[in-house]
Amino acid sequence: MRPPIRPGEPAPDVTLPAVMEPGEVSLADYRHESAVLLGLFRGMHCPFCRRQIFQISGIQDALTRLGVATVAVVNTPRERAALYFRYHPTRVRLLADPEARTHRLFGVPSVVIDETFLAVRTDPTGELPHPMHPMEANTVLNAKDGFAPTEVDEAIFAAHGAQLAGHFLIDRDGIVRWSSIEAQAGPHAVGVFPSPAEILAAARSLPT
Repeated sequence: MRPPIRPGEPAPDVTLPAVMEPGEVSLADYRHESAVLLGLFRGMHCPFCRRQIFQISGIQDALTRLGVATVAVVNTPRERAALYFRYHPTRVRLLADPEARTHRLFGVPSVVIDETFLAVRTDPTGELPHPMHPMEANTVLNAKDGFAPTEVDEAIFAAHGAQLAGHFLIDRDGIVRWSSIEAQAGPHAVGVFPSPAEILAAARSLPT
C-alpha cells in the first residue's frame, strides 16, 4: 500500500456511487469549481465516523463561504448508507465505497492489531463511562445511539474493521493542501478526528 497522500501532492481522482442522489460523483467534477474537504470513513458500524460526518455538516455554511465543498466516502454499500442517512440526514455529500478502494488510493492505512493496540483504552468523544478499548467503545456508543448493526454492517466490519479514516483538503486545481490521518500519533488516537476549528483553520489557509 502506498504511503498517505501528503500536502502538495495531487489527489487521485475517484468516481463513486452517490448515496442520496442518482448516479456517480467524481472528484474531477469539482476541479476549478471549488475546493473539497474529503473525508474517508469506515462503515456505518463506526459511531466515531457517524459523529464526524455530522460535525462536518454543522460547519457546512462556514466552509461554503470559504469556497469548500464537503464530500464523505463511507466504507459501506450504497443501499445500506442510504437507509441510514434517510433517517439521519446530513448536508455532507455522501459517496459509497464498500471495498475501501478510495482509502487505499489515498494511502489511508489500517490499524495494526497487535499487543499495543489491544492495550489501548480511550474515550475520544468524552461520552464513555470510562476509557475503554475502541472496539468496546463502538458497542457502547452504538447502544447509546440506538444503532443496531445489520448483517451488511457486520460483513463490512469483518472485512474492513481495522480501516483508519482520513481527511484531505483539496484545492480547485486538485492538489492536497492539508491532511489528517487517524491515529498517526499511535493507536491511542483511534477515534480522534480533527475538530471543526481545525478544519476551518485549514480551509482559511487555502490559497486564493
